[in-house]
Amino acid sequence: MFTITVLAFQYQREKSYKRARLENTLDNITEITDKFIRENHLLEDNHVSDLADLISILPETNPRITVISKEGKVLYDSFVKDYSSMENHYNRPEIMRARANGSGANIRTSATTSQEFYYYARLFPHYYIRAALVFDVTVKDFLKTSTQFITFMVVLFLVIGLILVLVTIKLSYTITKLKDFAVRAGSNELVAFDTKFPANELGIISGQIIQIYNNLKKTKDDLSTEKEKLFNHLDALDEGIAFFSPQKVMTLSNGKFIEMVNLFSKKEVVSATEMLESSSFKKLHSFLSAYLETDAVDLESRVPKLDYTVSKEEKYFRIYSIIFADRSFEVVVTDVTRLEKRRLMKQQLTSNIAHELKTPLSSIRGYLETILENWPIPEEKQKYFLEKAFFQSERLTALINDISLINNIEDAGELFEMKQVDIKKITNDVYEYFSSKIEHNKIEFIDEVKLNTVINGNESLLFSVFQNLVENSINYGGQGIRIHIKCYHRDERYFYFSYSDTGGGIPKEHLPRIFERFYRVDKGRSRVTGGTGLGLAIVKNAIHLHNGRVSVKNRPKGGVEFLFSLSIK
Repeated sequence: MFTITVLAFQYQREKSYKRARLENTLDNITEITDKFIRENHLLEDNHVSDLADLISILPETNPRITVISKEGKVLYDSFVKDYSSMENHYNRPEIMRARANGSGANIRTSATTSQEFYYYARLFPHYYIRAALVFDVTVKDFLKTSTQFITFMVVLFLVIGLILVLVTIKLSYTITKLKDFAVRAGSNELVAFDTKFPANELGIISGQIIQIYNNLKKTKDDLSTEKEKLFNHLDALDEGIAFFSPQKVMTLSNGKFIEMVNLFSKKEVVSATEMLESSSFKKLHSFLSAYLETDAVDLESRVPKLDYTVSKEEKYFRIYSIIFADRSFEVVVTDVTRLEKRRLMKQQLTSNIAHELKTPLSSIRGYLETILENWPIPEEKQKYFLEKAFFQSERLTALINDISLINNIEDAGELFEMKQVDIKKITNDVYEYFSSKIEHNKIEFIDEVKLNTVINGNESLLFSVFQNLVENSINYGGQGIRIHIKCYHRDERYFYFSYSDTGGGIPKEHLPRIFERFYRVDKGRSRVTGGTGLGLAIVKNAIHLHNGRVSVKNRPKGGVEFLFSLSIK
């Protein structure tokens, strides 16, 4: 029986080896095909038919290559000219296996060509590539297992059997002694301490038993250490995590789990039963009941998951649960308040953007309709309405640019190029940019920033910071004011700047909100001056991107002062 088992195993092993060799060859074809597609941009340029050039140079004889989208649509087939009309391959056996395991093979008759193929499919990031060979005599002979080794193995095991008989006879005395010892030890009889075994192979076995015992003890100690590491890791997590038995008994949890559960439960929760009875976990309770209280669900073939968010007193928690094959389950609670509030803020921003865009668009449309509906109108009236429409288009352009800038700062801040920037150069450029308006409004511009005030930052964003501050002073400060910029302090990490003007200042009740998007102190005047309501929001976000902080206050003698820091490195 042992010989037959080994022969069957070796037979199957050689069969699997040959099949693996064939699949390895087909896998190489899929790898080469994927590289050829990506390097030549065949999908993007819609030149997937160029794969014919690749097939002609492959060493394999007439392989069939098929490119299939993730939805099952055939994008290319080397054996079918009109491959665009082929039926969907989403449920082909090899595609299903590739979808589940990354790759899959199957031997079957093609529904398109009516030929039997050995198919091999592999899942790539954007599509499946399937390579196949016609399952003809050549392939079948290649996969056929050689039986020459069977004769060799039979002879070998006959010789081994004879040797074992001889060795067994020689060791019969030793084995008898060992049997007597095992029977007495198993019956809990007193065994003499001086019981000796012959100095032969069994002596080595005894030493190995001791070694195995020592190894088991060391393994147990190592497991205890790893268990301690696991507990420490769970305690260090920001998420609350707990594991439960199929009977809903908590078997393992970290302190964060109990803490978070109690944050949004009406009463103190210390047990799994109390947790599941909480209103916040009602959805989780229903989910667990649906899968744990019935044997009809096959947990081996699928992993049930639940993921939802609950809110409690302006805080948001994500509850995630997964049921394992043995019907034990895991519950993870994560505080997602910051992410959820950011989502709501973006939602509100979208609404504000729609509102802000509507005003200039309506104005432009109104001016143009006035011209068209009252045509012809005097030339001076035409110019008046066109100037008004142009002013609103400029305002619309500025609004779109500001929205784009603030979104880029928040969502793709890491894409802004950082380099050594001299702040003195930035303030000089801002002065040059507004020089005509500064002179027209008789503004005194004092720049005390010194040369070589160098930080690692983005030149465009730093320009926007000072540009928006100066523009606000010009638009809202009035004529004859003084603008004062200085670097009043420096340490190892930051430069500290002060920007102030001597205008009318900002009413105290508005100070906490002036950095909010689209927030205006004087909405009427903002419309006239063309302000977008995003200038100070851009200032705040740009400074934060440079690891700085910004604050604002009214000056005792009138005007407003912005204090902010910029990181040197």
